[in-house]
Amino acid sequence: MTFRHLKIFITVADTGSMTAAAKVLYIAQPTVSQAVSDLEEYYGVKLFDRLAKRLYLTDKGTQLLSYARHLISLMNEMEQVMKNPDKVGVIKVGASLTIGAYLLPQLVRRFKRQYPFLQVRATTKNTLDIERLLLQNAIDFAIVEGVVHTPDIVATPFMDDKLLLVCGKAHPLYQTGPLLPADLANLQFIVREQGSGTRELFENMMATQEIKWQLAWECNGSDVLKNAAVKGVGVAVISQRLVERELAAGDLSIVRVAGLDLKRKFSIVHHKNKFLTEPMKAFIALCREYPGRPAQPA
Repeated sequence: MTFRHLKIFITVADTGSMTAAAKVLYIAQPTVSQAVSDLEEYYGVKLFDRLAKRLYLTDKGTQLLSYARHLISLMNEMEQVMKNPDKVGVIKVGASLTIGAYLLPQLVRRFKRQYPFLQVRATTKNTLDIERLLLQNAIDFAIVEGVVHTPDIVATPFMDDKLLLVCGKAHPLYQTGPLLPADLANLQFIVREQGSGTRELFENMMATQEIKWQLAWECNGSDVLKNAAVKGVGVAVISQRLVERELAAGDLSIVRVAGLDLKRKFSIVHHKNKFLTEPMKAFIALCREYPGRPAQPA
């Protein structure tokens, strides 16, 4: 088994076809077939199933793909470091959108004081997309507000957070008394897109309360969500850390609900097979040491 075998295997898995993989790699199709056969014989397992003229990974194939991606990535990184010792290093950090807006810039600024010659390449997506990027080894690690569902990803909570329901001055519930959970069924909500950790927590809470909620607006950015709430479009579901200024200024007001608990934690996540370099470990340590402010009462 060689790195060449693994590169061919990864390409077949990504394209779903030995013919397509051969075209991508500029090699003959029999060479691709032989490489896959070599791997299956070496490990004594079947790596692909053929269904409707397309190849699909078996469970063992999925396991091998995870290891293969990280081995190839580590080899490429080693080549870059050894052949270009003067080249500036790069770490690839992912963040879910809430954290990208609130926390990531502060963490990067602190990290750059410690490692001024390292580049930080940041990617902000919702939690589901970040999970996919980790599985593809497209980012080194990430900080998310949502729950990851893949067992191959390690999640370490490091900061408390809380979701709030907020509305603008034009909304009938602005600065009113507490509601009962059942009252939420009559409200129009402004929420994040599917795949967002914020959306998932809110939906789970509403399902637990057996409340069928109404959608006023779905948006994939916290600033848009806040502005919609300020304009009176509906009740927004958002992290308390993103609306502190608007609450203090009176542009938004908390919609209080008796017995409602929307507490959560921000987590550091990385693939269980990821080799973490010293700079990566240093960035993760900064996250754990970051002085997160306590939750505001709601």
